[in-house]
Amino acid sequence: MAHPQIAAFARLADGNAKPTRRIEGQKTLLGRNTHAIAYDEIHDEIMVPQRLAQAILTFRGGANGEEPPIRVLQGSLTQLRDPDRLGVDPVNNELYVPQTGKILVFPREADGNVAPIRVLQGPDTQLGANAVAVDPIHDLLIVAGRERAVPDSTRLMIFNRTDKGNVKPRAIIRGPKSGLTGLGGPIAVYPPRGEILVPVRGPSDNILASDTDFVGVWSIEDNGDVPPRWTIGGPKGTLVHVHGVALDPKNKSVIINDKRLNAVLTYYFPEIF
Repeated sequence: MAHPQIAAFARLADGNAKPTRRIEGQKTLLGRNTHAIAYDEIHDEIMVPQRLAQAILTFRGGANGEEPPIRVLQGSLTQLRDPDRLGVDPVNNELYVPQTGKILVFPREADGNVAPIRVLQGPDTQLGANAVAVDPIHDLLIVAGRERAVPDSTRLMIFNRTDKGNVKPRAIIRGPKSGLTGLGGPIAVYPPRGEILVPVRGPSDNILASDTDFVGVWSIEDNGDVPPRWTIGGPKGTLVHVHGVALDPKNKSVIINDKRLNAVLTYYFPEIF
């Protein structure tokens, strides 16, 4: 069984480097199946979903060792059910949790049994929500989800950030030219340039590993069957099982987690910043 922990490494760590610190132990309430992590650089906080406890845990950015979370969002009013991904908007102080057919929105500082302040849900939304990211500059919410009627297919849906209820997306990116097959984990947005970064997995018959895995870059202005403007990986590339993407704008880098390689790969990619 995997050891539940959040490990922090030096930015320039390479090879078989040791973490500089770990958040671990019973008091942390962490579970073994954490599939996402969000960092709020404005308030210096780390947020993770806890599927087994139906909860969202928030830690100090500098937490270390067996340190308990500073907030636990949990309870019947939250509507949380097996939360697996999340997104944080530190500018507008909101937390977004995708729940298959809906997006739950909470105040960033919600603690305990707190109801959502908004719920995006309904047939016209076309949600099959698996991952979210927020662009506070353009006031947009980007949702990645599976195309239920099309095997091995993902779509990107762009909403106004404050949309709620049964609202149609402003735009949907999907189709064979887009290359959006399986979704490979949390997505990222670079708001200053309106760019969306999505980890894309190969066909489901290569679920354990695929040399077609890549991270694609789209624009918030894209709509329809649009190919990515840039890609990292792809046929015969280094990536074989992408599991998430994060950005380091200060150092103009893209950080990608690959589950099968059991590695974190950092690419210098100044073109998108």
